[in-house]
Amino acid sequence: MTASSSMNETGERPYIERNRRNLPASAAVGWLKAGWRDFLDHPGPSLAYGLAVFAVSLAIVWGLFALGYDYILFPALAGFMVMGPILAVGLYEKSRALANKQPVSLLRMIFVKARSGGQIWFTGAILCGLMLLWMRAAVLIYALFFGLTPFPGLHHITPMLFTTWTGWAMLLVGSVIGGIFAAFSFAISTFSIPMLLDEDVDAFTAMGRSISLVWSNLPVMIAWGAIVLALFLLSVATALIGLIIVFPVLGHATWHAYKAMR
Repeated sequence: MTASSSMNETGERPYIERNRRNLPASAAVGWLKAGWRDFLDHPGPSLAYGLAVFAVSLAIVWGLFALGYDYILFPALAGFMVMGPILAVGLYEKSRALANKQPVSLLRMIFVKARSGGQIWFTGAILCGLMLLWMRAAVLIYALFFGLTPFPGLHHITPMLFTTWTGWAMLLVGSVIGGIFAAFSFAISTFSIPMLLDEDVDAFTAMGRSISLVWSNLPVMIAWGAIVLALFLLSVATALIGLIIVFPVLGHATWHAYKAMR
């Protein structure tokens, strides 16, 4: 194979090859450190943002229990990771302002002016649809294995899942299907939302390029996904209180990930 065989007739490398950055997996830690630095630079707006995300998350969890929808609590928590990139758009704006030596304010982070216009919110609607689809799929998976048996409540679901063959089978199938949803949403949103904020592109172009960037840089993206998952689970373990700091740091870090991949 000659050097020119990997190029098309116009002399350009294939699209995926053009999006390969050859970053080591350790680069993900660098993104996290950069996010922490942005968090500490004018921390007030970032903390307020994190508090708002925590308050809304807590209200949603309380609402699920109050309305008797506690059976979708775990799918809803997983769905939060699907919606995370669009919820963090204000944090991307702060990191962009810091990089451009512009003033930082909570007001600017709330009323974000994306270069792509309404395309960024269109992508958010797609992510919302994905989250709702995953929650419906989770209910159907439960019904597939346990039939019309009412949800026993969170206090009884653990022995039901971990002490029966049916429970183990449901966990296996649910994990595989949930992993597919998570991988797809991660691929289309990780870079598309920051890109739509920073560039004048349409939603489908941004999502397509995000998928290509993730696929072409799997080692560092797998490492980044593992970091995001670990910190989210840590936040859940602290009754979501950890989101006050974790969410802003991850939001700022995602902006640096996007800049590293441009």
